[in-house]
Amino acid sequence: MPKPSTLSLVAAGALAALMLAPTNPATAYEPLVEKQSITIPAFTTQGGATIPDMTLGWEAYGTLNAARDNAVLITHYFSGNSHAAGRYDADDAAPGYWDSIIGSGKPIDTDTYYVISMDTPVNLGAHDPHVITTGPATVNPDTGRPWGMAFPILTIRDFVETQTALLDTLGITRLHAVMGASMGSLQAYEWASTHPDRVARVIPVIGSGWADADLIAWLNVWGAPIRLDPHWNGGEYYDGEPPTRGLAEALKIVTLHAQSPEWSNGLFGRTWASPDANPADSFDNRFQVEAVLDAAGAARARTSDANHFLYLAKANQLFYTGHGDSLVKGLLDIEAPVLIIHTNEDLIFPGDAVRETATLIKSDGTPVDIVELQGTRGHLDGVLSIGQAGAAIRAFLTEE
Repeated sequence: MPKPSTLSLVAAGALAALMLAPTNPATAYEPLVEKQSITIPAFTTQGGATIPDMTLGWEAYGTLNAARDNAVLITHYFSGNSHAAGRYDADDAAPGYWDSIIGSGKPIDTDTYYVISMDTPVNLGAHDPHVITTGPATVNPDTGRPWGMAFPILTIRDFVETQTALLDTLGITRLHAVMGASMGSLQAYEWASTHPDRVARVIPVIGSGWADADLIAWLNVWGAPIRLDPHWNGGEYYDGEPPTRGLAEALKIVTLHAQSPEWSNGLFGRTWASPDANPADSFDNRFQVEAVLDAAGAARARTSDANHFLYLAKANQLFYTGHGDSLVKGLLDIEAPVLIIHTNEDLIFPGDAVRETATLIKSDGTPVDIVELQGTRGHLDGVLSIGQAGAAIRAFLTEE
């Protein structure tokens, strides 16, 4: 009979809290990061709807030079936000998710570059005090009530256009580079395809140039527990009990999908969640991997919004580079040099899809380089192991 490992449930819970918001080891960062916001008075979506008072958070690291040509835009992943580096407070347990590569002397050197990151609309962390976002959970100024599912459907292109609004406000007409992981990589491809005159370099990380049928199906599976939770009520829950259980289950699925079998088998095996609770004796007794995933989903659900999750899933399902007449044309419209970073162990954006994306982009002569990360964390290696690509990122940013 397998015995539980020495990993306690307390430790497992701590691990769970990190799964959907991966961080790097604590390092000193000065100055502290200041969260800022921008309000777009009337944002028009690609579908033609108008959203009044689109308000989004953003933060920046480094200094914008006089020519305003040293900006690097970081676009975030599905469960992420604009906190890419640094700390809001000296006592923060961990810095932003890519702090290992963003900062003074690091591959994205804030002594040279002005690094900007922005919360997306319909951001998952709608109830996180460090997230500023407009979406179904926010109040529609025309009705005085939360938007709910009356909020317009958004695309990855819409996310990009909110970022162009911020850059226009800052007087930045051309980016030195755009870089993002996972859903952030989709935004990076979209930037390079639809605004080729504004992007000098693009670094998509753990993402391909379109959502294929497999990903579309998985995104449906991700959202299914929310739609099946009776408290979801067709998205009308803001005056009552939210669908927290369904949201937690959805986030649990995302957590597992973003990992790899090497992680689950290597860390947990068949060990029990409790040494005195054999899973064979009761449905209430769990294996340790179940307990950790349950804790991960529950922890993240406390600051997330179920409708926002569904809107993000829809935006990812709808994605193909350029959002035009054909996928191929959208990728061929990319003219800036591309550095693609991925892992072959990725279950969300498999290596074959990433390599096919690279082949299409470079088929008309656009320079494309590929860096493959090594690790046991699957999709999450694009965040946790990004330091492996540090030298390549530094060199790519300094190429003439």
